[in-house]
Amino acid sequence: MNINIALTLGGVMAILVGMALGYLIRLLISVSKRGTVEFETKQVLLSAKEAVQKMHEESEKRTESREKELRTKEKEADIRFKKIEERLGKKEEFLDVRQLDINKELEHIKEKSIELEVVHNKLLKEKGDSVHELERIANLSTEEAKGEILERIEKIYQEDFLLRLKKLETEGEEKLKHVASDILATSIQRLATSTAAEMMITNVQIPSDEIKGRVIGKEGRNIRTLERVAGVEIIIDDTPGSIVISSFDPIRRQIARIALEKLIEDGRIQPAKIEEAVEKAREEIGKVIKEKGELAAYECGVFNLDQRVTLLLGRLHFRTSFGQNVLQHSIEMAHLAGMIAEELGANVAVAKAGALLHDIGKAVDHEVQGTHVEIGRRILQKFEVAPEIIQAMQSHHEEYPYETIESIIVQTADAISGGRPGARRDSAERYIKRLEDLEGIANSFPAVEKTYAIQAGRELRVFVKPEQITDLEAKNLAREIALRVEKELKYPGEIKISVIRESRTIEYAR
Repeated sequence: MNINIALTLGGVMAILVGMALGYLIRLLISVSKRGTVEFETKQVLLSAKEAVQKMHEESEKRTESREKELRTKEKEADIRFKKIEERLGKKEEFLDVRQLDINKELEHIKEKSIELEVVHNKLLKEKGDSVHELERIANLSTEEAKGEILERIEKIYQEDFLLRLKKLETEGEEKLKHVASDILATSIQRLATSTAAEMMITNVQIPSDEIKGRVIGKEGRNIRTLERVAGVEIIIDDTPGSIVISSFDPIRRQIARIALEKLIEDGRIQPAKIEEAVEKAREEIGKVIKEKGELAAYECGVFNLDQRVTLLLGRLHFRTSFGQNVLQHSIEMAHLAGMIAEELGANVAVAKAGALLHDIGKAVDHEVQGTHVEIGRRILQKFEVAPEIIQAMQSHHEEYPYETIESIIVQTADAISGGRPGARRDSAERYIKRLEDLEGIANSFPAVEKTYAIQAGRELRVFVKPEQITDLEAKNLAREIALRVEKELKYPGEIKISVIRESRTIEYAR
């Protein structure tokens, strides 16, 4: 028991001694660290003081250097200002001297002016005295004397005056005619393009004569479908290697040509394919019309036209007038009008635009009532073309008075372009006009869908809308058209009127 107590006391004592030693060691360590921190702090403070001292010295040096620079610049500025002051002083002295000279000259001028006024008044008085003296001697007033002198001179030289005036008038006319001839000759020479009349037939080359039978089809159904859909006449004869497409309308011929070439290339020639090929050909021709219109406007330098006007312009590529291509004729006119306007000092842009658009009405004259000039005016007004261009184009057939010099230039260019040898073919134009009139009569009736004049105008095929007309009414329509043709047109022989009423019913088996 005593041993346990002794051990316990011993352990407690050992713990206490350990704690005391630990505290003592910790105290010693703390005191040691504090000394180290204080030393480091002192070192930092010393380093900071040295850095501040160094920065202060550098700042003083920079300040001294800057002050020296400023003093130098100030001295230079003072020198410049002194020089400027010296120059200004000299200029002021010069201006003072100049002002004195000017004042002296003004005084001299005033004196001379007074002297001149005195002399002028003296001369007027002397002139008046002389006139009064002459009137007293001649017993005539000034106006009476002037009139008598003029009358005597007129009587003496009247014949000479008339001869001189006549000579001047004749010489003036000769000079004007000579100048006009030079301008026209120069313009024609600068644009010496070749011309050729348009033909009314188109040849389609075929690889073999076997194709002719396929184009005709069973019992002629293929060729009839192509003629009906395209509105042309297909001529298949013994001529080897070609099929002839005939129509007075160039657009129809081109559509039929493209469609037939596609069908021959594809090899499948049947009514459904023919209709599809003709429709695609119409779309292709539409693209060609757009390109031709844009190219014509670009070639002539006529810009800022409405897109719809450009399309109508492109349609003239497939329109002829007396056998002459209307679009080519308009382009040629634009170049001629531009050259003449340049020689005369007129507005070249207006003259060119008026010439290019002068026949724009012919693009739709078979669809709209009125002359092509009046139709063209309405088209250009609708699409807000400049009024001076409309004035330039509307007088080329003298339907409207010449309001500007550009309108006279356009009419002159039209005469030059149309008057070229071989440019136009009168008989062909009259023939085409008769065919157009023939179709126009049939199109004027209601329920008519399409009309085609074929076989050189000896046959008129009229396609009607089956839902709007019966078979009996179709017969009456053929008779009415025949009576109108007999009454309004002059033609040799007879014309066959065929009214076609075709209805289709389509169903799909699925």
